Amino acid sequence: MTLQIAFVLGLVVVAAVVLISERLRPDLLALLLLVTLGLTGVVTPDELFNGFSRAAVITIIALFIITDALEKTGATRLLGRTLQRLASGGEARAVLVIMTLAAFLSLFMNTIAAAAVLLPAVIGLTRQGGLRASKLLIPLSFGSLLGGMATLFTTANILVSNALAEKNYPPYGVLDFLPVGLPMAVAGVLFMASLGRWLLPERVREGEETLRPGANLSEAYKMQDVVRAVYVKPGSAMAGLSLAAGGWGERLGVNVLGISRGGQVKFAPSRSENIREGDVVLFTGQVDDIELQPFGLLLTEDPTWKGHLASEDISLVEVTLAPRSSLAGKTLREIQFRDRYDLSVLAIWREGRTMREALAEIPLRFGDALLMQGPRDRIAMLRKNPNFLVLEEDVAETGPTSRTWLAIGLTALAVLLPAFNLLPIAESTFAAACLMVLFKCLTMDEAYNAIEWRSVFLIAGMLPLGLAMTNTGAAALVGRALVSALGSWGPLAVAGGLFLATTALTQIIGGQVTPVVLAPIAIAAAEQLGADPRGLAMAVALACSTAFLTPISHSSNMLVMGPGNYRFNDYARAGLPLTLVMFVVMLAGLALWWGIR
Repeated sequence: MTLQIAFVLGLVVVAAVVLISERLRPDLLALLLLVTLGLTGVVTPDELFNGFSRAAVITIIALFIITDALEKTGATRLLGRTLQRLASGGEARAVLVIMTLAAFLSLFMNTIAAAAVLLPAVIGLTRQGGLRASKLLIPLSFGSLLGGMATLFTTANILVSNALAEKNYPPYGVLDFLPVGLPMAVAGVLFMASLGRWLLPERVREGEETLRPGANLSEAYKMQDVVRAVYVKPGSAMAGLSLAAGGWGERLGVNVLGISRGGQVKFAPSRSENIREGDVVLFTGQVDDIELQPFGLLLTEDPTWKGHLASEDISLVEVTLAPRSSLAGKTLREIQFRDRYDLSVLAIWREGRTMREALAEIPLRFGDALLMQGPRDRIAMLRKNPNFLVLEEDVAETGPTSRTWLAIGLTALAVLLPAFNLLPIAESTFAAACLMVLFKCLTMDEAYNAIEWRSVFLIAGMLPLGLAMTNTGAAALVGRALVSALGSWGPLAVAGGLFLATTALTQIIGGQVTPVVLAPIAIAAAEQLGADPRGLAMAVALACSTAFLTPISHSSNMLVMGPGNYRFNDYARAGLPLTLVMFVVMLAGLALWWGIR
C-alpha cells in the first residue's frame, strides 16, 4: 500500500466518521475534501472542479427543475387525486396503491419529491378511510425508494453510471436498470402490501386524534354552514379602503375569507387589498344588518361562491402544534400570526368542538387543530417551521391545464429520447428543463429555487474523491481484498458482498455519498474477476436505494417520521426483511440478465 492510497482511504474513513457524527454539514465536508485533494496534488486542478460540469451533476440539476415544474403545473396533484380514488377499500389495498404510485413518480422525479407530493393525499386518505398514518407513511417512503431502482433517474444510479464513463466503460442507458430494478420494485411493493404491513406499528401520530371524517377540510369543519357574505353598496364607507384600513376584523369582528368580484372569487386576500363598490365579501363571524348599515354593507348571498375555500394558488390546511412547540399557551395575537405567516386561522378544533369566534385571543394548546387558509407558498414555509406540524392540505379541484399536459409531455420526451439513444440523458433532461421555463411552466427564479444546491455541491464535491480512489489504486486495492475474500465463490458472491456493504454504508452516510466510494471498487473487482463491470457496478447502484433500515438513511424516511409518529427502530422492523427480499431478487436479476454467476 502506497502513501497516497493510505491517504485516500484515510480520507474516506474520516469522511464517514464526520458524516455519522454530524459534526459538519455534508456539503461543507464535500467541499473541504475537494480542497484537500487539490492542495495535496492527489487530483489535478483540471479534474478537481470538473465535478460541477459533469453530465451526472447537470442531469441532477435538470431533474430538480422538472420535478418542480410537474408540481407547479398540477401534474403531480392529478396522481394525488388518483391515489385517493383508488386506495379506498382497506389497508392492504391502500399500501399497494400508495407504493405503486410513489414508485411510478420516482421513475422520473427526485425521490424525496415523489414522497412529498403524495404526502397530503395519504394524510387525507387516513381521514376518509379511518386508517392509521403509521400504517401508510413508511410504505410511501419505501415505495419512492423502490421506484428509483428501475430507472437511471436516481442520484445513485446516475453517479455509478458516471463512474463507469470515467473508466471508459459504456454508461447506463435509461432502460438498463429495468430488467433487474423493476422486479425488485414489484417484489418490494408486494411484500409490503402483504407481510410487511403487519410489521408496521399501529400508532397514533401527533394530532391524529383531531381528524374528523369528511371528504375535505371544508366539509370536516362544516365551513359551508358558517360562511356568510355582505354586499358593498355604492357609497359604502368601506369602499376605496384596504381591508386593513377598513378595520374589518377590529370594527366588525369578522374574518374575511374572500372577495367576489366580476364573477370570480379571490380567496385569502391580503390586508392591503382594496374593497370596491359592488364587491361581495365572504366572511365568518356574527354580525347583522343593523350593525352593517352604518358601513354601507348588506347581508346577501353570492351565487359565484360554490362552497370551496381553496383555489389553484390558495389552500386550506389543518395544522397542529409540534410536540416541542414553543407556542403552547400563547395566543395568535401574541405571536402576531397573521402578520408573520400571511395565513388566516378560520377555526380551532379542541376536544370535540369547533371554535370560530375571537380566535386571536384563545391560548393555543397541544392537541389543538387549526384550520388555516392562505397562499400555497406560505403553507410550504409553514411546513418547515419547527413549531407546527401540517396534518392535511386541501387544494382546489381544478382540472389539468395546457401547461399541465405540456410539463407531462416534456418529461416524457426527456425520458424517451435517451431511452431510444436519440439524445444523451444530460442533454435531454436539461433541454426539457429549459423548455419548461420558456413555456412558463415555472419561472426562472422558481427554477433556481427548485434546485437543491446542497445536494449539487455535495455530489460535485464528492466526485473527485471517487476519482482519487481510482487514480491512486485505492479502489483496485480494496477490490483485490474483496475478490480475495469472496472471489472463490464466483462473481455473484462478490456482487452480493458489494450489495451488502453498500446497503450498510447507505444507512449511515446516505445514497449520495456511498456510490462515489464503492462504484470504483466494484469496477476494479470486476476487472480482476473478468466479469462485466457494468453488472457488478449495478449491485452498488441498486443497493444505494435500499435505505430502509434507518430514518437518517434517506430524506424520504425523515419526511414521514413526524407525521407517522415513528420511532427509530420502526424502519428496521419492516426494512430488514424487505432488504433481504431485495438481496435475493437482485442476485437472481444479475445472474439472469447480466450473466453474473
